Amino acid sequence: MRHQKTRKKLNLKPPHKRSLLRNQVIHLITYGHLVSTKVRLKEVKKLAEKVVTIAREGNTFNARRRAKALLPYKNEAVIKLFTEIAPRYIDRPGGYTRIIPLGRRVSDTANMARLEWV
Repeated sequence: MRHQKTRKKLNLKPPHKRSLLRNQVIHLITYGHLVSTKVRLKEVKKLAEKVVTIAREGNTFNARRRAKALLPYKNEAVIKLFTEIAPRYIDRPGGYTRIIPLGRRVSDTANMARLEWV
């Protein structure tokens, strides 16, 4: 039974899932939007909002260290997060991203959506 298990498995092993979510958050930070399946974007949204909440604390050593631990692959993404994205949401209490439905994918009829910053 999956009592109180809120995260989706996405049919991936945990290390693969972790790296997939990290890479997609880095893509969201770098390009400002992300197009994927709706279920996958809901998981990416959780991690992205957590990272922005950490970055809102300010450009302190501890906040950078925590963000770098969640996004270890690209230092440029962490720099952009702290300099461009987090300052926009200082006064906002949460809800930094939105999911826009795009319909179904032709090949396998998966629900597609677009994740972008508010």
